[in-house]
Amino acid sequence: MRTASAATAIAILLTAVPAQAAPRAEPLTWSVTPSGPAGPNGRPHLDYKLDPGAAVTDHVAVTNHSNRPLTLRLYASDAYTTAAGGFDLLAADRPPTGAGRWITLSRTTLTLPESSRAIVPFTVKVPANATPGDHAAGVVASLTAATTDASGNQVTVDHRVGARAYLRVTGPLRPALSLTDVVLTTETSWNPLTLPRITAAVTIANTGNVRLAATPEARVEGPFGLGRRTATAPPIPEILPGGALRTTIPLNAVPPLLREHLTVAVTPSPADGRPIDPAPVRATTDHHLWLIPWSQLAVLALLLAAATTWLLLRRRRIRRMTAALAAAEQRGRAQATRPQEARTQEARTQEAGRTEEAGRTEESRAQEGTP
Repeated sequence: MRTASAATAIAILLTAVPAQAAPRAEPLTWSVTPSGPAGPNGRPHLDYKLDPGAAVTDHVAVTNHSNRPLTLRLYASDAYTTAAGGFDLLAADRPPTGAGRWITLSRTTLTLPESSRAIVPFTVKVPANATPGDHAAGVVASLTAATTDASGNQVTVDHRVGARAYLRVTGPLRPALSLTDVVLTTETSWNPLTLPRITAAVTIANTGNVRLAATPEARVEGPFGLGRRTATAPPIPEILPGGALRTTIPLNAVPPLLREHLTVAVTPSPADGRPIDPAPVRATTDHHLWLIPWSQLAVLALLLAAATTWLLLRRRRIRRMTAALAAAEQRGRAQATRPQEARTQEARTQEAGRTEEAGRTEESRAQEGTP
C-alpha cells in the first residue's frame, strides 16, 4: 500500500459552526469563536484597528462538542481571497508572512476533555513598518487524521476550523478595484425569434489596501443607444487587498444592431459596512464588438425574395389580363362591324341588281322601237 499526505482546509472560518472529523467513527466536532476572558462574547469575528507598533491581547474559545477527548493544534495563518471569492487560509505547511505572523497564541496544542471548552489568550503585535490598510488572518484549531483515499492510498488529512481576524493598520486608505482580462463571447441562434446572448468574463482585483465588497454589472447598446440591455452579476461579499477573482456577467436577448458598445463596471463598497474615507470609486472598462443578425437577415432575404416573386407574378398576370382584355375588345369590335359590312354589301348587291335590271329594260325598249 502506498502512503501519501494531503492537507485540506475545511474552512468554517466565521464561527460557531463546528468542524467534524472521522466520519466513520463517532464524529469529532469542535469550534473556534471570538471570546473574552470569561467565554464567547458574540462577536462574529476578530476585528482590530491598530497603529503601527501597537499590540492588543484577545481570546478565542475552543470548544470540544464531542463525547471523547480531543487534541488540537493551534496556530494563526494569513488569509486570502479564493478564485471563487471565498475566504481561506494558507495551507498548514506554508508559514505566514502577513497578519498571521503578527498573532502569537499562548499555546500551540490543546487537549480538551469531552464536551468541554478552553479559553486561549493570544497577542496581536503590529510591526512598526506595517503598511496602512486592511490585513486578514485566521486563528485555527486543526486535527490531523489518517484515512484512505479512493485508490486505497493512506493519506493524512488536516481538518481545521478557525475564526477570522481582520486588522486595520491606521494610515491613508486607498480603496480601489480594477477590471482586467475582459473576454466577450456571443451565442447566436438560427431561430430569428431568439436574440443573441453576450457573456462578459472579467477579473476583479483589489488593488487598494481596504477589503471591499463588489457588485459587477454590464451594459450593451447599439448605435445611438438603441437596444440597450443591462445585467448585474451576484454581489461579491468580500475581496481582500491583493486578492482577485474571476466572474461572468450574462446579457440576454441583446438586439443585434451590428456595431455594439459594451461597458463592464464594478461598484465597490465597504465589506464591513463602515464608511471609508475616501469613498471607493466605480471602475469601468469599455469595449466594442460586432453583432450581425444573420438569422434575421436570412429571414429578411427570404421575405424580399418572396415579395419580389409575388410582384413579378402579379405583373405577369396583369400583362396577361391586359392582353386578354385587348384581344376580347378586338374580337368584340370585329363582331360588331361584321353585320354593318354585310348590310352594306347586300345593299350594294341589290343596287347592282336593280341597275342591271334597269339596263336590260332599257335595252329591251330600244330594241322594240327599232324599225
